[in-house]
Amino acid sequence: MQEAFISHIQNHQLVDTDHRYLLACSGGLDSMALANLLWNAGIPFEIAHVNFQLRGHESDGDQTFVEAWAQSRQILCHTKKAETTSYAGSKGISTQMAARELRYAFFEEIRSNQSLDGILLAHHEDDQIETIFLNLLRGTGIEGIYGMSERKGWLIRPLLAFSRDRLSDFMTSNGYTWRDDSSNQKSEYKRNNLRINGLPAIYGLEPDARKNLLSSFGRLKDTGKAFSGLFELWKASKIKEIEGHQVLAFADLLPMQGGASLLYFWLRSYGFNPEQTQSIWENLQQIRTGSMFMGKGYQLWFDRKEMILCPVQESFEGLILTGDEEEFNLPEEIYQVFRRKGSHEIDPNPQHAQLDEDQLEFPLEIRSWREGDRFIPLGMKSEKKVSDFLIDLKISISKKQQIKVLVSGGKIAWVMGLRIADWVKITPATRKILSFKKR
Repeated sequence: MQEAFISHIQNHQLVDTDHRYLLACSGGLDSMALANLLWNAGIPFEIAHVNFQLRGHESDGDQTFVEAWAQSRQILCHTKKAETTSYAGSKGISTQMAARELRYAFFEEIRSNQSLDGILLAHHEDDQIETIFLNLLRGTGIEGIYGMSERKGWLIRPLLAFSRDRLSDFMTSNGYTWRDDSSNQKSEYKRNNLRINGLPAIYGLEPDARKNLLSSFGRLKDTGKAFSGLFELWKASKIKEIEGHQVLAFADLLPMQGGASLLYFWLRSYGFNPEQTQSIWENLQQIRTGSMFMGKGYQLWFDRKEMILCPVQESFEGLILTGDEEEFNLPEEIYQVFRRKGSHEIDPNPQHAQLDEDQLEFPLEIRSWREGDRFIPLGMKSEKKVSDFLIDLKISISKKQQIKVLVSGGKIAWVMGLRIADWVKITPATRKILSFKKR
């Protein structure tokens, strides 16, 4: 086992004697096996242990055991007593999730403070199988087959190629000791239930079930990576970047074999879950213009025969201009304010506006446009709904959400970035011009 471990970490360039690492150590079989393997291989490392205070004296015993093991080998040991239950309550999360957050935050804090080269985790082959099955049960799709990576950022898992039984044989044959966690026998936890009941039943169906599963997972992982590469080529040719938005035409998705998977691969990074993407795919041609789906920080809008993905705009509560401003800020925009005497030299840039100041009533208000808003566009004699005006200009659904209006005395003077109202236009009689220029 020791020789196989050294060969594996060298061949996969996971850890070496030239760097110093942080070992996450609970005191259980897995982490103590990794601790002894590292120690025997001469790999420099420090230890981090979190006492979650969930099992009373048993938790304290784990901490004492790890500290004693480290001290006997003059290995620096960092420990933390975490208020796991109160943390879970304050965050409104499960105890297991709280322990995970506290654990990884502590590990990263130590790694950073000690300038260490990686955090070593003792996940092994059995953990990998359990993780993949749990991913599949959660509906994560082909990515769930990937399981855990041997290296991801600062996290390194040198034992993923080794089974729990092999680690146990290594420990017992060498007389090494470890601590048993009684909570690992509680089948009310999903992972425990799968390990205690589910997987043994599956392995009992076929003599080579475990071997075949690992082989199949490996091939499916390779298939998934190949599909990811093809997806990137498809995305580069079909998804357009327009003003910070991603635009995909139905015609570039519907005829595709595996279109549902392409849609999922596109939206997954923006917080859309598999159920959402499947529902969108199944109803793609029935979803109405103006419909919107929410991811995490992103919105997917439907506009005629296109889907538009854009970041959620920060809420805009409105802005009051007293008339004294030389500059003002809007979300992602800065405008400068100028005043001059009457002139017929008009800036044609629609992002700018020149208004007859004598026609305005201060203070002015800038707000998002609303359904029912009306104004008289420059050059027209009668009112028009702002919504119809935007449709006439073929403004996309997502862009409409960003449109703001300048209001004076309850009347719209400017649909910002598009057109001023006719009643504030510059005429030969204009004495003072109020100009807004986007910086």
